[in-house]
Amino acid sequence: MRSLFKLKKYFARYKSKIYLGFLFIFLSNITSVYVPLLIRDGIDELRQKLSSPALLKYALLIIGVTFVSGVFRFLIRQTIIVTSRKIEFDLRNDLWAHLQKLSLRFYQNTKTGDIMAHATNDINAVRNFIGPAVMYSVDTFTLFIFTLALMISIDLKLSLLSLLPFPLMSIFVYYFGKKIHILFTKIQEHFSVLTSKAQENLSGIRIIKAYVREESEINHFRKLSYEYFKKNLNKIKIDSLFHPVLFLVIGSSIILIMWYGGLKVIDGELTLGELTAFVLYMGYLIWPAIAFGWITNLTQQAAASQKRLNALFAIEPEIKDSERTNYSIKSLKGEIEFRNVSFRYRENLPFVLRNINLKIPAGSTYAIIGHTGCGKTTLVNLILRFYDVTDGEVLIDGNNVRTIPLRVLRDETSYVPQETFLFSDTLKNNIAYGLIDLPEELINKRVEEAVRIAHLTPDIETFPDGLETIIGERGITLSGGQKQRTSIARAVAKGGKILILDDCLSAVDTNTEEMILKNLKEFMKGRTSIIISHRISTVKDADQIIVIDNGTIAEQGTHEELIELNGIYARIYQKQLLEKELEEI
Repeated sequence: MRSLFKLKKYFARYKSKIYLGFLFIFLSNITSVYVPLLIRDGIDELRQKLSSPALLKYALLIIGVTFVSGVFRFLIRQTIIVTSRKIEFDLRNDLWAHLQKLSLRFYQNTKTGDIMAHATNDINAVRNFIGPAVMYSVDTFTLFIFTLALMISIDLKLSLLSLLPFPLMSIFVYYFGKKIHILFTKIQEHFSVLTSKAQENLSGIRIIKAYVREESEINHFRKLSYEYFKKNLNKIKIDSLFHPVLFLVIGSSIILIMWYGGLKVIDGELTLGELTAFVLYMGYLIWPAIAFGWITNLTQQAAASQKRLNALFAIEPEIKDSERTNYSIKSLKGEIEFRNVSFRYRENLPFVLRNINLKIPAGSTYAIIGHTGCGKTTLVNLILRFYDVTDGEVLIDGNNVRTIPLRVLRDETSYVPQETFLFSDTLKNNIAYGLIDLPEELINKRVEEAVRIAHLTPDIETFPDGLETIIGERGITLSGGQKQRTSIARAVAKGGKILILDDCLSAVDTNTEEMILKNLKEFMKGRTSIIISHRISTVKDADQIIVIDNGTIAEQGTHEELIELNGIYARIYQKQLLEKELEEI
């Protein structure tokens, strides 16, 4: 239950609407409890003398009071339930904003399905508490108080007799509430596993089909789904026992009241109208008793979900602006320096980079080459502050990257990652993704120029809707080379003083590669450019080539200098020459 206290700030935001809703609950219940009194008076009056005017009077009064109560019921939902939707909206947006700020390390260690479960099931469970649970808690409490007060005014002994089941119900609800909380937590956790598996399968559907693993994946998912089914079944068993027991206790109480009250009517201690009103009030108590169990169920589910959400909100972004941030830095020139930089992803893992010392002058083009897994991508990730260095420091324009506002650092850097990611949108919107708050005319101009540089024009001419073609989820309708060139076009359109190309030409043929590199030369003038590649043909024209081996800088120089050195670079060069000759045979 303590986990729900975190919702205080959301309730405070809409307190006037919530209090207004509580007022409508008060007015609705105070009018509805008046109906049995009208029935009492009507029965007693009509028993003495039957008359059509009296019957019509009481009928109209009952209809009128019920109508007024119904209007207040409508207003309750328009205030409290609508407010719960607004809080749900705020909570979901806050969660999304928090997720956007979390570092890459969080996403490496957290399954996508788990995050999706937080954003859907958990927030929905909390919304059910904010709306129905809160509304019916106040509703049932006020109805219970008003009803009990009127029951006591009719007969004190009967009222005390009607309250006998409630202590037993409290113990029963407490016991089952704990059970429901534990079961719902397990259900939500397993839903995360199920969602992760579904997301993973749909993303990797090509591999599944290529390796003929459909049947295996179906069986695996069926097992996970069956576990989820069993956990829900256990909760249903608790629910199915919960409500019948409540009805049994309340029903037994009503039978007892009918018997004892009937004796009082026979003895003349109660009128028939009073007994009728009392039994009707007992009916009014049935709803609070049933709702009490339902509210407990919703509250326990919400507490379990909010606890999971609180744990997520408690995760602090590793990479963020801090008190060291110098907000006077508004732009970058592009000089990059690594000073004694070492890095590892976690304390229990080996160093990926060790004692890197490198200075890249502003406006120059540097290339990085090396075997797979040697640390090339990690090196450029440190420039963008996707991670912070373990030892040493990275500087841009003489400023430690930790002092540069993150927005400035990333706004001034155009990045083409090794793993191409495209959104399920038009080709144009993917290319213009980094262009924010620019006039449409300027966006179109930037996109057209980026398309030309990335040598996408011939491909776009074959698309049915040109730049407005929807490319599908993750760009599924495009070839590997088209995806890479779209990613390059996106970086070019954005501009920025630093350009990072991380092995983004691996899926294009050598002729297309030459054309793109030729187009990029003009674009890279005045920009600090870092090109990562396995191909010598991609890096040979760089001002300096850095050879990374086992996390250290093994060689550095121009293409000619490194060939003459006859080291790692020269061996890669000779190997690629041989491969090219074999292809031509």
